[in-house]
Amino acid sequence: MADMPDLTFALGLPPEKAIKYFEAKGYKLSWDWREVWQEAHARAFTVAGVMKMDVLKDIRTGVEQALKEGKTLSQFERELAPLLQRRGWLGKGEIRDALTGEVEGRRLGPSRLATIYRTNMQSSYMAGRYKSFMENAAARPYFEYVAVMDSRTRPEHAALSGLVFPAGDPFWQSYWPPNGWRCRCRVSALTGGEARAGGRTVQDSTGRITEKEVPTGKARPRQPAPTAKVARFEARPGLFVSPDPGFSYNPGQAGAGMHDMVERKLAEAPPDLAAQAARELRRGNGT
Repeated sequence: MADMPDLTFALGLPPEKAIKYFEAKGYKLSWDWREVWQEAHARAFTVAGVMKMDVLKDIRTGVEQALKEGKTLSQFERELAPLLQRRGWLGKGEIRDALTGEVEGRRLGPSRLATIYRTNMQSSYMAGRYKSFMENAAARPYFEYVAVMDSRTRPEHAALSGLVFPAGDPFWQSYWPPNGWRCRCRVSALTGGEARAGGRTVQDSTGRITEKEVPTGKARPRQPAPTAKVARFEARPGLFVSPDPGFSYNPGQAGAGMHDMVERKLAEAPPDLAAQAARELRRGNGT
């Protein structure tokens, strides 16, 4: 199971849109995963605890190559781990500046590398899938939530599987996969006939989506546990479903406006300036 490309080819998506989504991101140094929240992930690549830009760039390069070449998790780890090892960033514990003692970050072990790989791969591919679906929405105007129905599927995700909504329904603003760590859900685009086949009905989320506060960490002495808001959808009477904290957004929708803006600005710029800006964006120095 560890060698599976994690939706890289299974989604049937030409990789260009996923790569474009990922390449358009800038960089953001962050100590805690809550510092870069939800939609901000569509605009910046970050790894919690990595406070050195050269290390962050190494990790980003590894993810980008995995996207472009369809590399498996084991390939990603095998190629990135030696580089992190040479820099002293592989393993456990904090990294401190030898002269000042200042904390520069937290080392990365196999479980963190797996999370970085899976989350970025699926977010990029699902963002690209959203853009492809929206471009073809006139022909396939309905979207179906599809969960992998096995023993590892979360009950909340299983409850959404098979539900069909119009492409423009607000449901997709908060529940476009991934909807949590290691989420394997996806979305299928349907024609009107397919959306209603087998006695299915097209759902309407109007009045069924609210918000709730959820904890995002542990309480400390004299400090309450930190919380954040996530969407709360009534899948059926009395059954409410929420994404994991930090996943209550649509990566494709959050990034679409950024892509369009960048393309429009580059199209309007003088050719030499546009070429230079495009090179900077590809290197990750642009935003």
